[in-house]
Amino acid sequence: MRETTIADRERELRELLDQIEAHPEKAWTAERERVAVLQRMLAAHEKS
Repeated sequence: MRETTIADRERELRELLDQIEAHPEKAWTAERERVAVLQRMLAAHEKS
């Protein structure tokens, strides 16, 4: 198992946003929650 990097989190965020954008008719509840978590993690990293 490998360590998760900032680049991994950025990639995951981009993939989720692309999926949501491609299919806005879906609720994407869990995915939107994950987007919020990733955004907070990346913002905290930028502050440090």
